[in-house]
Amino acid sequence: MWQSDNVTAPSPVPGDAFCTSRPRLRWEIAIVLAITLGQSALYSVLALIRRVLSPTPLGQQQTQLNPSRDAAAAWDALYQLLDIVFDLALVALVVYLLWEPGVNALRRIGLDFTRFGRDVGLGVVVTAVIGIPGLALYAVGRMLGFSVAVVASPLDAAWWTVPILLFAAVRAALLEEVIMLGWLFDRLRRLGWGWWPIILSSAALRGAYHAYQGFGGMLGNFVMGIVFGWCYRRWGRVMPLVVAHTILDIVSFLGYPLAAALWPTVFAPVA
Repeated sequence: MWQSDNVTAPSPVPGDAFCTSRPRLRWEIAIVLAITLGQSALYSVLALIRRVLSPTPLGQQQTQLNPSRDAAAAWDALYQLLDIVFDLALVALVVYLLWEPGVNALRRIGLDFTRFGRDVGLGVVVTAVIGIPGLALYAVGRMLGFSVAVVASPLDAAWWTVPILLFAAVRAALLEEVIMLGWLFDRLRRLGWGWWPIILSSAALRGAYHAYQGFGGMLGNFVMGIVFGWCYRRWGRVMPLVVAHTILDIVSFLGYPLAAALWPTVFAPVA
């Protein structure tokens, strides 16, 4: 049985006509997705189409996460920090939209520290469930040529690279999980959607905005979206998924140079 009897994801506040107005909710969903992950999904799908149409085989192409913003180290660090700050402003926007009189939005979606020990434990378990199969899927995708080489971090790290990558991991986790789980699940539930249509739709969108990584990246993130959606439905808390996502990204970002050195045919940048 996939649903807990006593733990459920946030539900609408009864009797609040303003917050449950269907036209307003539809407009809110369209606008927020247009300036956040929906926009990323569109650009990512277009990037995949261009990659497929390119004369260079998909397996011989690459994409870079956390790219340098400027040749000068100080300016590069500043620009990357500003990117992180402005992305976190989008997280603050959806939390603000979730806020209602007498209701703590962070507490309602489970983005607080009231159960931090338990949340960390659950996050570690989810990391293992997602991380090991995800790494295997990426390796298979690279060997079969249906995944793009993903350069997760610079190989020539500067003094400020590690803290920037740590902030970037937290940024990605908050941006994706608060919007895709905490906010989107709430809004679609208010529109009357069932749990599985919400989970599958959210997972499909997650896969779409990772399409730039190739078909393997799309599939892996779609499966990740299903697992994360199921966990959020069962636990009613975003924090364990934020923890899991942060750990996954930290391992990917900081461990990439080592992986590229040990398994160059799978992880190293394309020559």
